Amino acid sequence: MNHISRRNFLKAGVAAGALAGVGELPLHAERETATDWVTLGRSNMKVTRLAMGLGTNNGNVQAALGQEGLTSLVHYAYDRGIRFFETAQVYHTPAMLGIALKGLSRESYRLMTKVQTDLGGDPKTTLEAMRKTMDTDYFDIMLLHYQHFATWPEDTKAWQDAILEAESRQVIKTHGASVHGLPALRRVPDNEWLKIAMIRMNHTGRRMDTEDFMHDEHGNVDAVVDHVKMAKASGLGVISMKLIGEGVFNHEDRQKAMRFAFRTAGVDTVTVGMKSPAEVDEAIDNLNLALA
Repeated sequence: MNHISRRNFLKAGVAAGALAGVGELPLHAERETATDWVTLGRSNMKVTRLAMGLGTNNGNVQAALGQEGLTSLVHYAYDRGIRFFETAQVYHTPAMLGIALKGLSRESYRLMTKVQTDLGGDPKTTLEAMRKTMDTDYFDIMLLHYQHFATWPEDTKAWQDAILEAESRQVIKTHGASVHGLPALRRVPDNEWLKIAMIRMNHTGRRMDTEDFMHDEHGNVDAVVDHVKMAKASGLGVISMKLIGEGVFNHEDRQKAMRFAFRTAGVDTVTVGMKSPAEVDEAIDNLNLALA
């Protein structure tokens, strides 16, 4: 008769107990990916974690593809799972993007644009003209573009009111602002009107915020990260831009910038300018790697 030691008996019991519990626990945590849908703070707007930006060099880079080329690229990104598209009133791409999105289910993607508030004109008329240019029933997100003065919340009151009126008619779903420079960024946290903030972010400070918005070649990274965290703590959704340093970063720095934005700063989503299927693939790969 074989005898079993008390130590081996206890070890066998522990192993059996562990195996018995396997069926009650997930085998692995769900991996986050670039194309997951995430919620932008108190706006409750759901977007994919990665957005396709159409504003490289004010959209000249994407517009140079021509309508057929841009439509093909938008559809490629859509098929890869990117369902968040970004342009702006002053870019060369709004009408082209509107055409490119035709035929895709409107409920299946999110469309964000930005209105230039320093060009004058009637806000309500301008917003309606933007909608007609893109031939869309509504915008998911409307941002006040390029806010760079500390007084921007007061200066843009008429635009804020026009956006809220459009929201009452469901022509705009939610809203926010794109800010440049630390004086403007400091007005982001605890802003009652604001729901979404678009903030420049990368690990080197390339084209990020300083005290002088006109001279921001290399910004104050720590200050920007601190304000992102304050914005998040106050319930704002945060979208980041300048993840590839306006196109000057190499592959290694593009990966570092993506990881920095999500792991250090803790942004919700990022927009990256793309001009080819290879750049779409790389942006997805870089973000998946950052989240791994």
